[in-house]
Amino acid sequence: MTDIASAFADEVVTNAYTKLVAVPGIDGPVALITLDNGFDHTKPNSFGPRGLLSFDRALDDAFAANPAAIAVTGKPFIFAAGADLKGVPSITSREQGLELGRLGHKVFRRLRESSVPTFAFVNGVALGGGLEVGLHCHYRTYADNVGALGLPEAMLGLVPGWGGTQLLPNLIGPSNAVTVAIENPLANGKVINSKKALELGIADVVLGSADFVEQSLAWAAQVLAGEITPARPEIDRGAGWDAAIARATALVAAKTSNNALGAVRTVALLDRARNTDLTDAASLDAGFAAEDEALADLLVTDELRAGLYAFDLVNKRAKRPAGAPDRSLARKITGVGIVGAGLMASQLAMLFVKQLKVPVILTDIDQERIDKGVGYVHGEIDKLLGRGRLSVDGANRLKALVTGSLDKAAFANTDFVIEAVFENMDVKKQVFAELEQYVSPETVLATNTSSLSITEMASDLQHPERVVGFHFFNPVAVLPLLEVVKGDRTDDATLATAFATAKALKKSAVGSADKPGFVFNRLLIRALGEVMNAVDEGTPFDVADTALGEIGMPMTPFTLLALVGPAIALHTGETLHAAYPERFRPSPGLEAIVEARRPGVWSWTEQGQVVDPEVATLWRQGDQPSTSEQVLERTRRAFAEEIRIMLDEGVVAAPEDIDLCLILGGGFGFWNGGITPYLDRTGTSVAVNGKPFLGEGVASV
Repeated sequence: MTDIASAFADEVVTNAYTKLVAVPGIDGPVALITLDNGFDHTKPNSFGPRGLLSFDRALDDAFAANPAAIAVTGKPFIFAAGADLKGVPSITSREQGLELGRLGHKVFRRLRESSVPTFAFVNGVALGGGLEVGLHCHYRTYADNVGALGLPEAMLGLVPGWGGTQLLPNLIGPSNAVTVAIENPLANGKVINSKKALELGIADVVLGSADFVEQSLAWAAQVLAGEITPARPEIDRGAGWDAAIARATALVAAKTSNNALGAVRTVALLDRARNTDLTDAASLDAGFAAEDEALADLLVTDELRAGLYAFDLVNKRAKRPAGAPDRSLARKITGVGIVGAGLMASQLAMLFVKQLKVPVILTDIDQERIDKGVGYVHGEIDKLLGRGRLSVDGANRLKALVTGSLDKAAFANTDFVIEAVFENMDVKKQVFAELEQYVSPETVLATNTSSLSITEMASDLQHPERVVGFHFFNPVAVLPLLEVVKGDRTDDATLATAFATAKALKKSAVGSADKPGFVFNRLLIRALGEVMNAVDEGTPFDVADTALGEIGMPMTPFTLLALVGPAIALHTGETLHAAYPERFRPSPGLEAIVEARRPGVWSWTEQGQVVDPEVATLWRQGDQPSTSEQVLERTRRAFAEEIRIMLDEGVVAAPEDIDLCLILGGGFGFWNGGITPYLDRTGTSVAVNGKPFLGEGVASV
């Protein structure tokens, strides 16, 4: 233990405290172990070597008391958020990783192998090792307000290595286990709540949060008295297990092209778990040893360091945007105006009213469009009501806040107006000129443009200082990124208000300079351009489309093109070509399918995905095809070149902001750290720019 403890020298120790509790109906005390690192809920409990040893000692105390039962719970609102990830970068050898895995198993399995009934009273966040503590217990109660449960390891480049892969499928079935350990992590760390945990079988019962521990103790008394016997599903170890592993394998291949090492190893461990007998110590030994070996391998990889780097970006840097002015300068928002009532504008209206709970007014060129936009928002509110996310009164109040008007004079009392109209500079300038007639000089005028100049858009206004880029990503309700773009004359009060509003909307804002395409679209269009240019030159569509799997994009380039829309991609590309003609070259093939109004490259037949016959005719190709490896290499080099130019131009403050945009705006893989760690790791950064983007050890061993 000495060696692994030295790697976690700065561990914030989560101590475990045992106290004996008398419970009516139970003959003998319950040994209640509480996990607590001494901080409030903003610093979750986690397990490093010293924390594991404290838990081990608490179990010694519990067993020594000869209790009727042992229960584990956490400090208020937090059960445990898994392993102490801060210490992982200090692990320098496979032996240290092996020691950490074995220590966690040694402590946690005492709960499973106890002759005394064990209970997990999960009162808050339970991720990774925290969830695994509960899996080792014989019974599990969950508080009804717990909203963050899961096994995110595969997203980071790890495996659930303290029992998760062997216990979970044998407790809740292989299909449900694949959802928790593979599908959700590869959806950039999706978590579940206690209601879903009950549905999946992770929780035995969900109880009210107000007096959760007391209710859990009373429930435990009923279990010990034989009045309650929690159901345990029959596990299908044949065709059902085969189908679950096939689904997991397909998910990893589709999402990562099998380049996410943690996900690949997790699938293998879930597969071997069908042979793990939870009632046989030797069988558990073998299953847990397989987890130890996987952990030992993965803890010393660059891919894990890249995953931890991405995790840190999303959980820390995203909350403190670089370049944001002092929050004290932000103006209060008491009313919002939205110019446009189409789908994007309607999504924005729903977000603003749901999060800010202030009046939201939509306007458009005719009443029919306005009614449709308001109707969309009301429909979304009704969906929340139907799911129990809103009360009837709450839903009615939100609906009453959303109105429409043909007259922009209705915006007179708004503090924040955002336009979401056609992506045309003249149209947007006209909209802002009209708005200035009605709104106060302090009202923020925001544009949802994806590529047009904020400075030019504001150039003819009386108050250009209050114009800011506020670029959302579609679908608005799902993607967390918001690019906040500072024009040449945007003042600090406007910028501070934009960042504060983004936070109030529960979006992660990244500041961008006013350069064509800003951050995400500039890089995306550069990459798509390389793929489409390769097809123009003669590369088969399927070769070009499947070449970029290891880059970590969540879907193939032509699938993404269909989602974005060829016309929008072409328009953005034209904007970037005008600014940077030597690097952003128009694709004649793309121009042809846009002119023909084709929705994308692919069509689907009984044989599967094929090139749309009309596209094959329209998209004229040369006679210089590239291999898959060549398409990958040219795209990597394009990324590296464009990122270096963007940093030199000051588009963002640091490479970390580039990675944050690609992760949050486009779902690029955590396991690659976004993009710059991958470019450094493959040597592309040095080959193109003469130096890596990140310092040694930032996202690497």
